Amino acid sequence: MSTSRIFKWITGIFEALLGIPILGGFYIIANGWSPLFVMLVLHIITWVLTAKDNGSPAGSILGVITSIIGLIPIIGMIMHIITAIVLLLSAMRPEKKQFV
Repeated sequence: MSTSRIFKWITGIFEALLGIPILGGFYIIANGWSPLFVMLVLHIITWVLTAKDNGSPAGSILGVITSIIGLIPIIGMIMHIITAIVLLLSAMRPEKKQFV
């Protein structure tokens, strides 16, 4: 399993947790919106690793947008859920076999 795929699983699970109604919002607000910054950094790292592995960067790009829009309560929750679905589906897709 590639590093980019592992990061997609990690960021997808974190996004799903942040998308839980009330609990995710409470966690973000209680920590002064710092989870959004942490997720932004993780999504950028995942994006770079995915580009290095020639994978689809759609989930990471959506994650960066979500980390910025996540400041808006209801819209942020919806975006976290959508991003989690995209990242987890992307992580489940089989990797392309590369012949050396």
